[in-house]
Amino acid sequence: MSVTDPDPDTATPVAPLGRRERKKAATRQAIADAALRLFLKRGYDDVGIREIAEAADVSTTTLFKHFPVKEALVFDEDADQEALLLAAVRERPEGQSIPAALREHALRYRAAAVNGDPRFTAFFELINSTPALRDYVQAMWLRHASALAAVIAEESGLPPDDPACAALAHFALEAPRAARGAEDAARAVTRAFDLLEQGWVALGG
Repeated sequence: MSVTDPDPDTATPVAPLGRRERKKAATRQAIADAALRLFLKRGYDDVGIREIAEAADVSTTTLFKHFPVKEALVFDEDADQEALLLAAVRERPEGQSIPAALREHALRYRAAAVNGDPRFTAFFELINSTPALRDYVQAMWLRHASALAAVIAEESGLPPDDPACAALAHFALEAPRAARGAEDAARAVTRAFDLLEQGWVALGG
């Protein structure tokens, strides 16, 4: 499931897909949609791979070509979301700080998740109630944090293992989650990033 809704006015244009790529993307989406629908209806542990394949009208072999593990079915846009996250830093306007770029990314791509959209409420309830998915999310979160810290260091001219870069990446990813459930989620996210901005500037970032 995608937990982001890119703004078409600000999203980076992409080249149109060929017929084969469109077909593959449609098959992948159909599998992910069928899986999530079944998971939300009956629970993650009570739905089997064969049942998901049948619901998506594909073979189990085809399913595993797109999703090597069952947990990945729930996070079908993980790689795309990480690419957008890193692009927010690499492609930020000249003069914009890294925390400010990450704040804009969080506000743009996480608004639905932090503002109580019923789809995301059900999605997060599924994750929180399933140990296998909680473990997968934690591993995914750590991968994103590591990749983001590396890009922050690269863009700042700092060593790859600089602890300040790791800390900024950690808290930038945590801010939207911390704001979830707040009465004014956008304001909560902004305040969190204001704190990160002040700390980053104080460090000379």
